[in-house]
Amino acid sequence: MRNDWLRLLNNEGRRVSEAVLAAESSAIPRVGWLIKIGSMLGANDKQILLIIWLALLSAALLLIAGLFCRTVAVAAWLLQLAVVKSASVFSYGVDGFTTIGLFYLALSPLPDPWSLDWQFRKLRTRYPDLLGFFQRALQLHLCFIYFFSGLTKALGIGWWNGDNLWRALTRPPFNAIDSVFIAKGKSFLPLAGIAIFVLELGYAVFIWPKQTRAIWLLGIIGMHIGIGVFMGMPQFAFIMIVLNLAAFGPEVIFSRRTSLTEPVASN
Repeated sequence: MRNDWLRLLNNEGRRVSEAVLAAESSAIPRVGWLIKIGSMLGANDKQILLIIWLALLSAALLLIAGLFCRTVAVAAWLLQLAVVKSASVFSYGVDGFTTIGLFYLALSPLPDPWSLDWQFRKLRTRYPDLLGFFQRALQLHLCFIYFFSGLTKALGIGWWNGDNLWRALTRPPFNAIDSVFIAKGKSFLPLAGIAIFVLELGYAVFIWPKQTRAIWLLGIIGMHIGIGVFMGMPQFAFIMIVLNLAAFGPEVIFSRRTSLTEPVASN
């Protein structure tokens, strides 16, 4: 993705985005700040953009490993925010949701017990009780996102009759599947469109009860897998699955594990 990265950020689009951003706020991070600092040190735009790209890649790998968690999480969030804001004319859902995920990660109690910081550096979380607070905040955040996404779909006729789903699946650059194949199953598009906004509208209700939480979580994950496959958007699908698993996955996994390991009382 390095060549695409350079084309995306080393053009007039970035300068337009940053000009609009400057009119809104002078405090929001942007790539232009780093380029200006680099120029003072004798580096050109391309070199600075490559350094930012390598820094984000390194931060991602360190986060996966759980090494220098707090510093890396904050740095990754600020760099991601700067890049997204500087390329706002080209950004879409995956950029925004990745920024949201990194924001929660930067604030949440770290390190995780499975991280290298915990296992080898013997670092411990200072305020473990706050973990539940940030998890609840992420849960509520996702509920608002899905509810209003589903409500918007339900208010228009396009998702009821399948037209919007047809456009989404056949419009470039999201036409990952041959439109002839989709046309053969067009009678299922209205049902699929209704199922999608019902799944999103019901998320805020049915993700909470234990009886329906696992079903709704699997349904949402399945929906995003479908988006990744049929619309050629694997990055968007992946980040949404990660956010959902971070929000509700532990409760589903550990509650089911507990129920399976609890001894059965004899009569």
